[in-house]
Amino acid sequence: MKHLMKMTIPAVAIILLSACGGNEPKVENHEGHDHASTEQKTPELTAKLIIKDDNLNAVYSHYSQLTIALTNDNAGEAKIVAAEIEAAAKKIDEGAPIIASASSIAATSDIEAQRTAYSKAGIESGELYLTHCPMAFDNKGASWISSGKEIRNPFFGEKMLKCGEIKETIN
Repeated sequence: MKHLMKMTIPAVAIILLSACGGNEPKVENHEGHDHASTEQKTPELTAKLIIKDDNLNAVYSHYSQLTIALTNDNAGEAKIVAAEIEAAAKKIDEGAPIIASASSIAATSDIEAQRTAYSKAGIESGELYLTHCPMAFDNKGASWISSGKEIRNPFFGEKMLKCGEIKETIN
């Protein structure tokens, strides 16, 4: 069970990080009109993040495309990308929760059902914190994901245990 949590939480956290940075539809309220319009471009966050593990990177890349497809109300694209997520997640140890959500999305063309399955890959309870230490690796900096607010720096250990700051809260 601990191994499952160690593998699943970082994978889901990485995926969730992609969902936090600008993938929501842009809402415009024009005089006499009340409707939402979506931007048809790739979010900036998608282009910047590359995960060192090739299998997780593939899942993340496809997940970013899925987020864009759902944002753009494109059920057909969501279905295709979800099938790609499912295939990529089969190469990840303990990837069953990701496979299950992706499979549900790929199995339907109903955008609302796809969105419901998409939501199930998120955090059930609690919060995750994107934490950053600017001094790690000769002041190049490095980030990690933590499930608690207390800074416990994995890059310096006891030497500088409290070095770092929370950059983002994901709940």
